[in-house]
Amino acid sequence: MTMKNLFFFALLLTGSYAVAQDTATPTSGKYPPPVNFTAEQDHKNMMDQLGIKALRPGPSGDEKAPNHANYDEALANPYPNLPDLLTLKNGKKVTTPEMWWKQRRPEIAEDLEREMYGRLPNKIPKVTWTVKYTDFEYMGFTPVIAKQLVGHVDNTDCPLINVDINMTLVLPAKAKGKVPVLMMFGRSAVPAPAQPNPEELEKINKAMKTLLINADPELKTVFDQHPAYMPITAQAPAFPFGAPRGAGDPPSPQQLIADGWGYVLIDPGSIQADNGAGLTRGIIGMVNKGQPRKPDDWGALRAWAWGAARGLDYLETDTAVDAKHVGIEGVSRYGKAALVTLAFEPRFAMALVGSSGEGGAKLSRRNWGEAVESLTGSGEYHWMAGNFLKYGASDATFGSKNPGDLPVDAHDLIALCAPRLTFISYGVPEQGDAKWLDHQGSYMATVAAGAVFKLLGAKDLGVSNDYKTEKMPGVNVGLLDGELAWRQHDGGHTDAPNMKYFIQWADKFIKH
Repeated sequence: MTMKNLFFFALLLTGSYAVAQDTATPTSGKYPPPVNFTAEQDHKNMMDQLGIKALRPGPSGDEKAPNHANYDEALANPYPNLPDLLTLKNGKKVTTPEMWWKQRRPEIAEDLEREMYGRLPNKIPKVTWTVKYTDFEYMGFTPVIAKQLVGHVDNTDCPLINVDINMTLVLPAKAKGKVPVLMMFGRSAVPAPAQPNPEELEKINKAMKTLLINADPELKTVFDQHPAYMPITAQAPAFPFGAPRGAGDPPSPQQLIADGWGYVLIDPGSIQADNGAGLTRGIIGMVNKGQPRKPDDWGALRAWAWGAARGLDYLETDTAVDAKHVGIEGVSRYGKAALVTLAFEPRFAMALVGSSGEGGAKLSRRNWGEAVESLTGSGEYHWMAGNFLKYGASDATFGSKNPGDLPVDAHDLIALCAPRLTFISYGVPEQGDAKWLDHQGSYMATVAAGAVFKLLGAKDLGVSNDYKTEKMPGVNVGLLDGELAWRQHDGGHTDAPNMKYFIQWADKFIKH
């Protein structure tokens, strides 16, 4: 039995567990209970708000299905012309960085917020960070300091909804100065929790036996018959150099620590649930007092990005962190969130965007694999603003709309990251990074965005910005000379094979 399970068992025996549970806050007229929609009900509510009667079905990922996704390049570009990044809405060309920052960038950000990702509310409650504990551990050959943190969102105005952001910070223990940090969307956990030494374990076992005997006096006879038995046995010491591994690179966190970086794990689910039923809870629900969203309210991607920014607030208070060089990373839906984070939160210095697909680096105007209609259905609509549903509508009070009606696309989102370090990463379909993600369409968006990087004095991929003619470089051929970078590795639906290239690339630019 593990220590955690034994303590839980002891709490049950002593009747203490009930005291440890959260006490439900009673409802009242002042605080009506949150709306309890299913995802389908919430989706229908948004369609009704928008006047949408029917949506086009999304394509199937099964290539044998009648409505399978398109993988014919000849049919891939029904809306071939992207919105021009360097032309204002009034038709005037953007020719200087000042025009970009003061005129064009705000136009693009407004369109992306209103039509795709949603707006941040005017008033979002404050987050207060608490260090639950600090642990001294090892990663590989390197001693580290691991902190388990909780960011409590002030729910004074909506006490029926509680949001506690779970975050782990791991830093090399012997760093001689402040270290850069990569924040990664994922489960929050310390890497190798330190274990009690034999003397400490003996004290724990003595107390545990006393507690168990008090709960059940008959256990004294059992313990007397087995005097050497200990309820908690010593665990095998953690191998300080990492578990034995097969061929390949060490895990990404270990690579970061070995290079003198720190890393953060921030749990997106503790910020906002990854489903439509959760939209009346989490941070989105808290701000809306448990009521359904309006069409331009933020979706989960923007909420996760907001949570990452609150994590950065904490990092700015930690004297061991180089807060000017904090990056954001994620894969798949969290790759979308990482790109959204860098685009809208200027304090992040860099991003590693892994296999992000539709809603991330993939062009929505491309008819290849995952489509706008894949996100406007009831399965993944919660990532986006409600207004995004309009572009999958086949029958509505406004008629119908398609991806060609979007005022913005993925190249706009990537351009908002300029001139900061932006690494777009993909794998290969043969290893599980499905064709569905549209690697070529993501490359086209990255190529197009390069024009803004160059305008702002940064270097792009080093190719032309003609997204209609540029083709992806070969697998494992990195375009890593500029602040905008691309590399397709030969692995699957992960960015781990690109981590060592990301670290080398970022080190060069931040002079680490």
